[in-house]
Amino acid sequence: MQRLLAEVPVVVSGTGLFTPPHKISNDELVLAHNAYADKFNLENAAAIERGEQAEIPYSSAEFIEKASGITQRYAMFKEGILDVERMMPVVPRRAPEELSISAEMAVAAARDALERAGKKPGEIDLVICGASTSERPWPAVAIEIQQALGCTGYAFDMSVACSTATFAISMAIDALLSGSATCALVVSPEFFTPQLNFRDRDSHFIFGDVATAVVLEREENASGDQLFRILDRKLKTDFSNNIRTDFSYLTRAEPGLTLERFFEPDQWFVQQGRKVFKELLPLTVNLVSQQIEDCSLEASDIKRVWLHQANINMNRFAIQKLLGREVDPERTPNVLEEYTNTVSAGAIVAFHKFHEDLLSGDKGIICSFGAGYSVGSLLLEKV
Repeated sequence: MQRLLAEVPVVVSGTGLFTPPHKISNDELVLAHNAYADKFNLENAAAIERGEQAEIPYSSAEFIEKASGITQRYAMFKEGILDVERMMPVVPRRAPEELSISAEMAVAAARDALERAGKKPGEIDLVICGASTSERPWPAVAIEIQQALGCTGYAFDMSVACSTATFAISMAIDALLSGSATCALVVSPEFFTPQLNFRDRDSHFIFGDVATAVVLEREENASGDQLFRILDRKLKTDFSNNIRTDFSYLTRAEPGLTLERFFEPDQWFVQQGRKVFKELLPLTVNLVSQQIEDCSLEASDIKRVWLHQANINMNRFAIQKLLGREVDPERTPNVLEEYTNTVSAGAIVAFHKFHEDLLSGDKGIICSFGAGYSVGSLLLEKV
């Protein structure tokens, strides 16, 4: 991976965060899930008895917290999620002339980031909307965000699942170095709850909604006392089916399509958790360790690591391998308890909330990892 040239450094000059209006605790989620399990198991008792249908097991707040470190999550729409008859959010369809939900989330986060960076929307000439899911294939949500904010230049959507934000930041860096943009905005509106199967014990608690924004520009053009110079970036992908969803426009084109098809497991987020842990974490640790070595640094030189907020056990494993020590909340901040896994936005949420105490010269790493497999790592230095 080509390093940034010292004579043309790029900085993060501002970040923004939008937190959705609705909060759902583990207890609320478990109560609804278990009520659904009772209903399903009763209605399918005969098939379960014959071994033709699997019984839905109970969830518990203790199980969720032990498995993930999560205690609550935020949602754009709470109605329907806890309804035993529905178990998914009620999301009213918006008219084409209305701002889409993802754009609404992104615009709120972007305005926060622009204010912190001291930038006006008209100074932004590249908008990248990078998220794990999108409301539609076209027109690009990024262009909608560009128009809503009043930005100039060009905009596009992209996705690399949980690594999208770091990959999008790397693409923005390329644009700034090439001169095709002078000030870039990367937004990650993660509106994930409609894609989450709240009927599944193993995944119903994992994700929440949030939006983040990052302003990037050449250091020579930036101002403010919270600038972070990007010293290095590494990206890697390695194909795996262990985190997957097959829902797409092709679903409705399948032969013999019925309404029930849209509720089958492969239409939701599904993962082989043990395989992911075994395969993806070594990939991540090796990439970041190599990055630190390539930059002639030691693990002790890294003052903070803002990891993808997957689950607490994955993060503990990664930190112990990278830093050779137990998780230190100050050095490796965790936002899982409040925000849960917010897909590509998680590492940026952690950075946004836990960076202002660092001193000039302090170094940190923003690292994301997820489906693909994909890993993205950014080495930053406080200016």
